[in-house]
Amino acid sequence: MSGSEPNSAAFQASADLRRGGGMSRETANAIIVFGLAILLILGSRFVSPALGSWSQVLTVLMLASFLIVLSFGQGLVILVGGLDLSIPSVITLGGVLATGWSGAGEWYVLPAILAVCALVGVFNGLGVTVLRIPPFIMTMATSIILASAALGYTSGTPRGASPAVLTALMKTTWLGVPVVVYFVVLFVVAGWLLQSRTVFGRKLYAVGANDQAARVAGVSVGSVTVQAYVVSAVCAGFVGMMLVGYANGATLRMGDNYLLPSIAAVVIGGSSILGGRGSFIGTVGGAFLLTTLGTVIAAIGLEQGWRTVIEGGIIVAALFFMREEFFARLRRPKRS
Repeated sequence: MSGSEPNSAAFQASADLRRGGGMSRETANAIIVFGLAILLILGSRFVSPALGSWSQVLTVLMLASFLIVLSFGQGLVILVGGLDLSIPSVITLGGVLATGWSGAGEWYVLPAILAVCALVGVFNGLGVTVLRIPPFIMTMATSIILASAALGYTSGTPRGASPAVLTALMKTTWLGVPVVVYFVVLFVVAGWLLQSRTVFGRKLYAVGANDQAARVAGVSVGSVTVQAYVVSAVCAGFVGMMLVGYANGATLRMGDNYLLPSIAAVVIGGSSILGGRGSFIGTVGGAFLLTTLGTVIAAIGLEQGWRTVIEGGIIVAALFFMREEFFARLRRPKRS
């Protein structure tokens, strides 16, 4: 009897978050975020006639592809109550290895690069679960180690060009639409199915909602947490390779501008920074909104620093408006 109660409690919590009131709230949040992005695109025409056009929409979608892939992994880590600060260095790792290992354009080394990135995720996950190091400290230390290793490996100057397969992914079009847009659509569908419609996804929600109850229910909390960090590292490494295909080269700072946006996209999309609640569709909306905002800021001539300030302000606002107390106050009936 005592074993069945925690079992049902853990998985009922995750089910409620996905199908009950929590999920409807996340869905509403996703709709609002997408709506804001669309309004921002339409309103940008008042800034410049070149903005708000179909070509700009395609540009935003292509630029958002990096953040969408990256935020999926970060979202899974946040879903289990963690945080991955090693993302910038893993992006650089994926980019540097893509140019260094495939100088002749061989595509078959790309899975090996992703495997190396997966080992980084294992390292992060084991440090958090086995050594009990706080995620913030563990992933920050990993980021420093990887940044130093990349500096030593390249002697300060990454060499090599983009493999042909990455260039084709990022620079070719089909029916007037960049191929990477089709890829991102497939990625979003696969990511949504993985997070919302699989046993692994239910375990992620259960661990984030209550890891003790999930452990009593038979969920291997450590294994699920490590897998979340592995997915995050693989996504970051692949984003590094995408950036190589987009820019036809790698730099040692290529991932620096993606840490804050990866967290912001997840939080804006309706995920709880404490874990246990989140929607990948909402995260996609957050990534789309941030990318649209970035293009508008660039169009009006504001410096990059202002984009960071605005993104930080959006995170603070999102955290405020998604508090349980805030929603409870809205739902509370007025007393006469």
